[in-house]
Amino acid sequence: MSKLWGGRFTKKTDQLVEEYTASIMFDKELAEEDIQGSLAHVTMLGKQGILPADDVEKIKDGLHRVLQRIKRDDIEFSIGDEDIHMNIEKTLIDDVGSVGGKLHTGRSRNDQVATDMHLWLRKRVVEFVDMLHKLQAALIEQAKSNIDTIVPGYTHLQRAQPILFAHHLMAYVSMFGRDIERLQDSYKRINVLPLGAGALAGTTFPIDRHFTASQLKFDRVYENSLDAVSDRDFILEFLSDASIIMMHLSRLSEELIMWSSTEFNFVELDDAFCTGSSIMPQKKNPDVPELVRGKTGRVYGNLVGLLTVLKSLPLAYNKDMQEDKEGMFDTVKTLQGALQLFAPMIATMKVNKDRMRQAVNQDFSNATDIADFLVNKGLPFRQAHEVIGKTVLYCIEQNKYLLDLTLEEFKKFSTLFDDRIYEVLQPEQVVNARNVYGGTAKTQVQDAIGRADQALETTAAWVTEYLERSR
Repeated sequence: MSKLWGGRFTKKTDQLVEEYTASIMFDKELAEEDIQGSLAHVTMLGKQGILPADDVEKIKDGLHRVLQRIKRDDIEFSIGDEDIHMNIEKTLIDDVGSVGGKLHTGRSRNDQVATDMHLWLRKRVVEFVDMLHKLQAALIEQAKSNIDTIVPGYTHLQRAQPILFAHHLMAYVSMFGRDIERLQDSYKRINVLPLGAGALAGTTFPIDRHFTASQLKFDRVYENSLDAVSDRDFILEFLSDASIIMMHLSRLSEELIMWSSTEFNFVELDDAFCTGSSIMPQKKNPDVPELVRGKTGRVYGNLVGLLTVLKSLPLAYNKDMQEDKEGMFDTVKTLQGALQLFAPMIATMKVNKDRMRQAVNQDFSNATDIADFLVNKGLPFRQAHEVIGKTVLYCIEQNKYLLDLTLEEFKKFSTLFDDRIYEVLQPEQVVNARNVYGGTAKTQVQDAIGRADQALETTAAWVTEYLERSR
């Protein structure tokens, strides 16, 4: 059969043009969604009396058979048929005869492909919320196991103040919680139906777009036909959300890489998530977090790439917009791989509590609490800051830490010091003194874990509901 759009043309398409312009190599990913949309569309055509019932049933039966063949990998897609829509339509016509050509009544490939991507992406968004939920759960379990583990907290990658390791892990729970919220919010803009917009101006057939939307479980339809076929904001929003998620994963990856080094030795990643060296038998390389850190750039690139494609496009559809898919597919694959690995990697991570405690005991991260001690004695903070700076300098020169100093040594810097300074400087006291909402005190971290557990239940319920809606 000649091309389905070939009536206007007198010459065959150049082979190089076919190869260059075809999208079937990658948009075949949308095959199931394309058939899902077509089933809803032809059902609507029958309801509206646009197609006779017999034709509708023949087309629907044929679409189901085509779908089963696709699932069995029993169809060889052709570059000559350009894209997934034309490939499926030709396969349908081969199956049911010329009646299959009636399927495209009242629609265009422009609103068809947009519908496919809305259907495809809404499933992925729910899946990613579920994956982030599982990662949060793994982090929370590690936090519960390390509720008494104290570790240096850092600013500028310099030891700053001691904190609970659980508090550090819960910071990532909060980050991924925001990622979940962004994805959930984006669902509202993904779950909008473009079908019925036609090529750009709607259709002369008396279609019922809201019925089609209900068939496909869309919450609403696009208000403007031009916007419906040219909008890719929903993909840009997803790519932006994915970039932020990858940034969060990359930050955690960087810390896992540092923490598992000999210099830190704070954690050990399970052998299942590491590799060795081909020449150095002693090596255990954190390849998974390293690759996640590295792959973050390609996700950023996909976002910038689509922004660049869209930045100068006039309304409505332009062939440039074919470039919206490969980056989206690549981002989904990259993010899926990262999230599938991260939850079990965190769950099996071993924490070297003794090494963390040793690090806390061999630094000056409790210095701020001495300043607070002097302030409570009536000394202005800036003067207290200077006193502690000189005290720390003295310790460095004497190769000592603050808890090594005698009371007489403390009094060289201020007569306000007394025996209670040794209690103030204990790491547990330093941590628990920060007993404010969101602080690192044990009671506050326990409360934060409790709130996070409740949020996990809410997210799990959302995933269950929306997985069902997107089927």
